[in-house]
This record gives sequence, structure tokens and C-alpha cells, in this order.
Amino acid sequence: MNLFDLKGTTSVVLGGNGVLGGALSEALGAYGSRVAIVGRNMEKAEEVKQRVEAAGGEALCVQADVTKAEELEQTLQTVVAWSGGIDTVVNCSGTNSATPFMEITMEEWDRIMDVNLKSVVLSSQIFGKQLIAQGRGGSIINISSVSSDPPLSRVFTYSASKAGVNSVTKFLAREFAPHEIRVNAIIPGFFPAEQNRKILSEERIASIMSHTPMDRFGKPEELQGAVVYLASRSASSFVTGTLLRVDGGFGAMTI
Repeated sequence: MNLFDLKGTTSVVLGGNGVLGGALSEALGAYGSRVAIVGRNMEKAEEVKQRVEAAGGEALCVQADVTKAEELEQTLQTVVAWSGGIDTVVNCSGTNSATPFMEITMEEWDRIMDVNLKSVVLSSQIFGKQLIAQGRGGSIINISSVSSDPPLSRVFTYSASKAGVNSVTKFLAREFAPHEIRVNAIIPGFFPAEQNRKILSEERIASIMSHTPMDRFGKPEELQGAVVYLASRSASSFVTGTLLRVDGGFGAMTI
């Protein structure tokens, strides 16, 4: 059985031009899915596209601001014109800040919430309508964070936004289940992504490692199995509303 064969499918990876999004795009392409890499930085998106193609996959770069509905609508039209439809949507866009709680401005709050949470709701509406109209099911995969529960210090807005992603994932799993559209989230541990490098002091790294049984950071490629599994209808046809941890054991720690 080819449980993880994604041939004939199309995946849309929002934030696919980032470190983690790039790794997820590569994996989906390697297992046969056509991949639309969506983001604002087209130079990085093109680099990911080249990696997907070097591995034998097919990819398209689409420039869009994921917080703007009209740009996501245009992205959908572009992707459908390119591939004929969509099967998997990965919400991987993200941003962070280390601003102490009492110093957070509403401008910063809105910016982080827009990128991390609003974009998930918008894309689920826009791409979800397409998935429903196609009538063949599909998969929506949201990228959360270990800071969603328990919340970590000095990343208040980020933690709140990712807790929101977890909640939205569960609600949408119920919303889309009658249409055979599965909605799940991956909860990564600590990976060397752009948005967390600036807040990882030596002291903070030591604290994180003391709560990570595997005692190391994750590698972007270690998220690839999870996204392929959740994208594959054969492998995860009865999996929805799940928060899948890929965190080196961080979530297993209670103290």
C-alpha cells in the first residue's frame, strides 16, 4: 500500500518560503504533490521552488500577504488555474516578538495576531470553500507551537496566537468533517526558524533544553513526516482535530 503517495494532489503552503515552510514544501513535493509556495519574499520562495524541483517535484511561487483576504482569493485563482484544484492547505506563516507583556502595544499585538491567527481563519474560509466545492475532501494543516500550552515567558502575544490556532483547529475539524475535509495542527518544538532566533539567548536555550528530554533543537526535516502523514488521505483518513506534537518530548514534561 502506498500510504504516503501524494501523486495527483496539489498542496498550498502559506509561508512556504520560510525555514519550516520550505522543509514542508520539499516533503510534499518529494511525495508527489504539486506545491504552491506562498509568501511575500519571492527570492526565498524561488529557492524553495528550486529545491522541490531538484527532488523531482513540481512547484509554483505565488506572492501574497496572507493577512489580506483579497490576496488569498487571488492566490486561490492562480493555483487553481495552474493545477485544476487543491487538496492540502498548510498554514505555516508566522511571526514572533520578545516584548515584555507590559510593553506590548496594540500595533504589535495586531501584527502578530494577524499573521499567526487571522491568516489561518482567512485561508480556511477561502481555500475551504474551494475544497467543499470540489467535493473530494482534503486536508488543512495548521502549524502551532509548544508555547501554546504551556505558555512560555516573554512571548505572550505569540503564545496567545498559537493557543488560538489550536482552538481554531478543533472547531474547524468539526465544521469541515461532513465534507471529508480533515483539519489538524502540528505542534513543533524548538526549531531554528527565523522568528525565534532573536529571542534565544544562552540562558533561554539552557532553560528550554532542561525541559526537552531529547536535549536538542529539532531539525526542519524532522517535521516532514508529520506533514506528509496528515496530507495523505490513505494514511490519515480518520484523523481530524488532532494536535500532533513533534517536540522532542517537551510536551511530556510537567515541571
